[in-house]
Amino acid sequence: MKEGASCSAGCGCGPQGGAAAEAGAAAAGVARFRSTFRVPGMDCPSEEVQIRAALGGLAQGLRFDLPGRTLAVDHAVPVGVVLGRLQRLGMGAELADSGPVDAALPPAPPSDPAAERRSLRWLLAINGAMFGVEVLAGWWAESSGLLADGLDMFADAAVYGTALYAVGRGVAAQGRAARLAGWLQVVLALGLFAQVAGHILHGAAPLAGAMMGVSLLALAANVACLLLVARHRDGGAHMKASYIFSANDVLANLGVIVAGALVAWTGAQWPDWLIGSLIGAMVLAGAVRILRLPA
Repeated sequence: MKEGASCSAGCGCGPQGGAAAEAGAAAAGVARFRSTFRVPGMDCPSEEVQIRAALGGLAQGLRFDLPGRTLAVDHAVPVGVVLGRLQRLGMGAELADSGPVDAALPPAPPSDPAAERRSLRWLLAINGAMFGVEVLAGWWAESSGLLADGLDMFADAAVYGTALYAVGRGVAAQGRAARLAGWLQVVLALGLFAQVAGHILHGAAPLAGAMMGVSLLALAANVACLLLVARHRDGGAHMKASYIFSANDVLANLGVIVAGALVAWTGAQWPDWLIGSLIGAMVLAGAVRILRLPA
């Protein structure tokens, strides 16, 4: 079924895809439909965890296309039930097409769990160390941008920790780890916003040289992470997501470097406050999505 086409009673787009179908979701049965969803907000391992947990027993098969931000689901319940579960996660999910199942979803490509774990441990260590470096440097240099970039490093470490759980672990364990990381990110993000507000109210003199120098170090760390995970980007969905996440983090580092250059050039403090607030808002939004994970 393509968007805009009329749907049959069995597809579940109509009223029968509502509360009654949701109540019967536990008895999902054998997959009869395959639906493809566009999920614009699906770009990191914690979001894969949320989706797997949210769909629970509704899905008899899942295929993630993280670069394309699409998800294929084999299911027996009406498609409206599956779409409703996805939309509750706040990732902008919408139905692309749906139709009868003609063959099982292909298995995930083979991977090397031991090699993935080794790479993820290195990624976790690098991001954890840079979190400490940037937080200390941000406090010393009175830079909201550096503190925010350190918070982003913590978010990365949480993502890689969640991905470690994804290698051979169950969805319930992944969900618990993701929610703990989400709450820690919320606390740190709120602390960052309080720090930005304090700098605006009482004044601060961020050190532009420290901002640019430490951000260059963080950029080198993120490039190293990108190289580490690149060898696994064609493996499991959590490894593909880690690659995308590392690539996106390079932009945050560049943002702090540009903000430091503007502080040095203009003598104004607002570029530091602005980049700090933007990165903090991005991390907080990710944490909120994680905390929507069903218990």
